[in-house]
Amino acid sequence: MAQLDPQHHSQRLAQLDVSTDLFTLVLGMALEDVRGCTDFDAPAMRGFTFWSRTNRYLAEILVPDGWAWTSKNSILRVIHPDRTHAITAISADGAVGDLDKPVRSKNPKGPAMARMVEKNGQMALLSRDEALYGVELDELPTWCLLYKREEEEGVIRAELSLPVKMNGKFVDEWLTRIPVALPSMEDPGFDISLDEPGDDQGPEVVVEFLGEN
Repeated sequence: MAQLDPQHHSQRLAQLDVSTDLFTLVLGMALEDVRGCTDFDAPAMRGFTFWSRTNRYLAEILVPDGWAWTSKNSILRVIHPDRTHAITAISADGAVGDLDKPVRSKNPKGPAMARMVEKNGQMALLSRDEALYGVELDELPTWCLLYKREEEEGVIRAELSLPVKMNGKFVDEWLTRIPVALPSMEDPGFDISLDEPGDDQGPEVVVEFLGEN
């Protein structure tokens, strides 16, 4: 896949009514929230916070401009005012931003994400979601804002990409990938993990039933 010039990538983002400045802002604000986590938080708190806040800040900025927001099936999405596409942020693994190398979702995804991915690029159908969003959400092309922290460099890389297939539980095939040229937003010595929660993560609760004495 050829690496195109940054101006082309900016124009492609603009066609989707987003920009590098927007993603720099929301990722930067999410990173500041992660800085407030400590070792006394749950082990997955940093990743959960970054994922949740990135999606939250996208919504807080875009919804006043006419975008819609949904958390249906625990997929946090903002929906374009024209109902042409949606965007969700997830952590990634691989060469984020490098179109010559593969990239995939960092954590396994469930059946709701699989249905969404398989419908990308297909014509939207009317359904029960139309009353709220004007379109069936599973039929709406949904772009993924992929992010990854390069530990050695201490930088965050990102791209906006349209998934079309999952192999197993990972999203790893893309129709279009648009690199996002982020400026440096953190110190190399800042040791954090930005992995979002996967489908197999969550608190483990042991419930013990005691018989009558």
